Amino acid sequence: QINNNGFRLEGATVIMAGAVLTGNRISLGEGVLIECGAMIKSPAVIGDCCEVRQGAYLRGYVLTGKRCVLGHTTEIKHSIFLNDAKAGHFAYLGDSILGNNTNLGAGTKFANLRFLPGNLTLFHNGKRIDTGRRKFGAILGDDAQTGCNSVTNPGTIFGKGAILMPNATARAGYHSEKSILR
Repeated sequence: QINNNGFRLEGATVIMAGAVLTGNRISLGEGVLIECGAMIKSPAVIGDCCEVRQGAYLRGYVLTGKRCVLGHTTEIKHSIFLNDAKAGHFAYLGDSILGNNTNLGAGTKFANLRFLPGNLTLFHNGKRIDTGRRKFGAILGDDAQTGCNSVTNPGTIFGKGAILMPNATARAGYHSEKSILR
């Protein structure tokens, strides 16, 4: 599915030798590239023109929109990537949602499990909110991004355009639109 010049043909889906897809509920859109060494476990839906790079580990229940990057040695489970969401390298995303046009710097980790037993609770505007979930990673609004080696605590929510700077840790709860976390 690659032409003589080494470029992908429009609409062609390429699964390179050494990629592993397990289970019978995996759907790949047009123009998807799955590099060698990637592992995708069912169920998974990969949208058009996405890249699943070498060493990516999709542990099931992964849904992507179009033009997403699921990067080198990035582990993803129970997560949603909207259009143009990118987790290019060395990231962990569990039980999380990336909005449109989001980008994770290399080494970003979304913690999804507290040390304490029970459901994760969040505080917003002085009110305690029970998420009903034992595991809850992060939600990034459209155009949000994280810097290299950043970490989010379980239950972190970023508004549109929020930025988590490199080597920073975001506390649980809501961080407003266009906020910058250091």
